[in-house]
Amino acid sequence: MKFWSNLSLRIRLTLLFVGLLAMLLCIFGVIYYQDTRNLLIETMASNLRARAKPTIEHWLYGKPMFTEGKKGRTYTLKKIAPFLARDLTSRKTVALVLDRYGKVLANGKWLPEEPDPVSPVPRYVRLALGGKNEVTYVTRHEGTFFLVILIPLRTSPGDGKVIGLVQINASLASLQNVMRQHGMMMILVAILTLAIGAFLGLLMVSSSLGGLKRMVETCQAISEGKLDHRVNLPDRGDEIGKLAGAFDGMVEQIERTVESQRRFVANAAHELKSPLTALRGSIEVLLRGVQDDPIATARLVQGMYREVTRFSNLCERLLDLSRMEGIVSLHKRPVVLRDVMREFLPQLQKMAASRVMKLEVGPHVTLSFDPDMFRQVLFNLVQNAVAHTEVGEEIVVGWRLVSNPEGVLLWVKDHGEGISEKDLPHVFEPFYQGASRLGRETKSGTGLGLSIVKAIMTAHHGEIEIESTPGVGTRVMIRIPFE
Repeated sequence: MKFWSNLSLRIRLTLLFVGLLAMLLCIFGVIYYQDTRNLLIETMASNLRARAKPTIEHWLYGKPMFTEGKKGRTYTLKKIAPFLARDLTSRKTVALVLDRYGKVLANGKWLPEEPDPVSPVPRYVRLALGGKNEVTYVTRHEGTFFLVILIPLRTSPGDGKVIGLVQINASLASLQNVMRQHGMMMILVAILTLAIGAFLGLLMVSSSLGGLKRMVETCQAISEGKLDHRVNLPDRGDEIGKLAGAFDGMVEQIERTVESQRRFVANAAHELKSPLTALRGSIEVLLRGVQDDPIATARLVQGMYREVTRFSNLCERLLDLSRMEGIVSLHKRPVVLRDVMREFLPQLQKMAASRVMKLEVGPHVTLSFDPDMFRQVLFNLVQNAVAHTEVGEEIVVGWRLVSNPEGVLLWVKDHGEGISEKDLPHVFEPFYQGASRLGRETKSGTGLGLSIVKAIMTAHHGEIEIESTPGVGTRVMIRIPFE
C-alpha cells in the first residue's frame, strides 16, 4: 500500500485504466472463446447428423425390419446393427448401435487407425431413449475430448416408439488445435491492445493532469512570495479548469488582502508618526529653554494637546475597527427607524455646522439592529459627508423600503466634490484618503470611518454601496435586511 501511495497520480490513474481495460478484455475474450467453441461444436454435430441420416434411413427404412415366424413378427435391429455401425464409422468417427435397453449391439470400429468408441453415458442414453431427438455432449476419454451425438431409431419416421440408438463419437483434437491457435491469437491481440491502451491512457492522463502540474508550480511560486503568479487555464471547462479558476480567484483575493494589509500598516505608521513627530518637535523646543517665554510655552502646550488628542482619536478609531472586525455577538433589539432618526437629527445638524441638513422621512419600519452601532453608522456617514461638502451645501439623509432583498435602503447624500473613479474602489480600505480640494478638512480625519461602517454592516448581514460623480456629489447607501 505504501508503494502504491508513493506512485505519482499520473502512474496510478494509468495503471487503473490499464487494469480495467485488461479485465474487460479478459471477460470479452473468455465469452468470445466459449461462444466460438460452442458454435464450432454445434456445427460439427449438425454435420455428423446430416451425414448419418441417409445411412440410417437406408438400413432402417430401405430393408424389411420384421420377419414372420411361429411367434409372429420378430424385430431384426440386431441383424442390421453391425452393418449400420460400420457404415457410420470412418477414420475420424466411430459409431455404436444400442438397443432399446441401452445395451451395445454393434461397434463400428474394425481398423486400428479408427478411434476407440466412448462408453455410453447412462443419463444421456435415457434421454435419447425417452424420445429426445438431439442429444449432444462432450466428454473426455483417455486424455482426448470427444463429441458424442445420440440419434434415436424408430420403425418409421414420425413414430413415437424408439427401438434403439445410434451413438456417434468424433474426436475434438483438431478442433482443440484450432481453438488453441485462435486463443493464442486473441492473447497476442489483447497484449497489443493493452500496450496501445497504456500508451494512449498515459497520454490522456498526462494531458488531463497538466493543469494540476501547473497548479503545483504556481503554489510553489506563491509560497516563495510571488503572489502575481496565476495558473491561467482559460480553455479548460472540466473540473480541473474550474479548480484552476477558483484557485486563481483565491490567490487574487489573497493578493488584494495582503496588499491592503501592507497599505494599512504603511498608512497606520504614517498616521501615528505624524502626531509623534509634532510632539517630539515641541518637546525639543521646550528642552531648549523656551519655557521662559510663557506665550511660546502656552502655544507649544496647546499644539501638543491637539496632537495628543488627535493621537488618542486615532487609537480609538483603530480599536473601534478592531472590535467591528472581530464581532462575535451583537446586542440587537427592535429599532424604530423614524424615532431614531428624529432623535438623532439635532446631533446631525450640529455636526453639519453651516451645511444644510435635510431629513427625507420614509415609511414607518422597525429593524433588528444594535442601536449604538446604528448611531455610529449614521455619525460616520454624516461626518464623512460634512468633510467633503462646502459651507452652505445640502446634505440629505433618508430611507425607503426595497424588495430585493426585502429590507430598508438608507442613504446619506451630499452635493460636495465627489470621489474620483480612481479612488472609488479603495474608499473602504483603512486609512485611505483620496485627493481632495478641501485638503485642510479632509486631512483632519483618519480614513477609518467607512471601514468601520462596512464592518458594522457586514456584522448585521447588510450591504453598503457608494455612487459618486466628481464635482456633483456622493450618495452612500446601506441596505439593512429584515430578519
